[in-house]
Amino acid sequence: MRRWLIGAAVGLVVVLGVAGGLYVLMNSRTYQLAGRLVDRVETDEKLVALTFDDGPTERTPEVLRMLAELRVPATFYLVGGDLAAHPEYGAAIVAAGHEIGNHTYTHRRMVLVSGDTVREEIERTDSEIRRTGYQGPITFRPPYGKKLWALPDYLSEHDRTTVTWDVEPDSAGGAGRDAIVGDTLDRTRPGSIVLLHVMHGTESAAAVPGIVHGLRAQGYQFTTVSALLADDQ
Repeated sequence: MRRWLIGAAVGLVVVLGVAGGLYVLMNSRTYQLAGRLVDRVETDEKLVALTFDDGPTERTPEVLRMLAELRVPATFYLVGGDLAAHPEYGAAIVAAGHEIGNHTYTHRRMVLVSGDTVREEIERTDSEIRRTGYQGPITFRPPYGKKLWALPDYLSEHDRTTVTWDVEPDSAGGAGRDAIVGDTLDRTRPGSIVLLHVMHGTESAAAVPGIVHGLRAQGYQFTTVSALLADDQ
């Protein structure tokens, strides 16, 4: 009995260790098993990319007006299903000169899914993005930043870049405008990629002018993700 208990305990430790390792890998912002992942670009230039996840939603025109007033380019990681429902918003993003990235079709967690599911989620969204008239490179961002094997494997085979982030001031939820601004100004470094949820969060959208003015006062210039990646070649 004692030997059995020791074996069971060892087995449990191994299982927990493997599960813990998979959890860390799934949520890592800086590593994946295959292909290229970028959370920040190493550069001496004070460049930063603002990225907005989700949507498009009915708040798109408001966000675009704000960016036009601030004279800031952004990269929008859009959900294919939302884009199909609101193609006019996607076209408006393109007409305003911003970049569009792929954020899957349904915004599901891309772990423990088949290769066919990965392909459908990405390729359906690519098609919706191209219908907007957008002709630039399409990088990919996994919902919630989660990935294991099937997703990185597909992206690697198709020479696609996974883009995460190194600054995420509103992801925990509940932060007010001033806290979002302060956190972003404190954490941004040359080459940073900032994640915000302006399509749904009123405080996040309200924080954008403060972020832009604050970073410009520190000498930063704003760019798109693809332009930032080009600087990393």
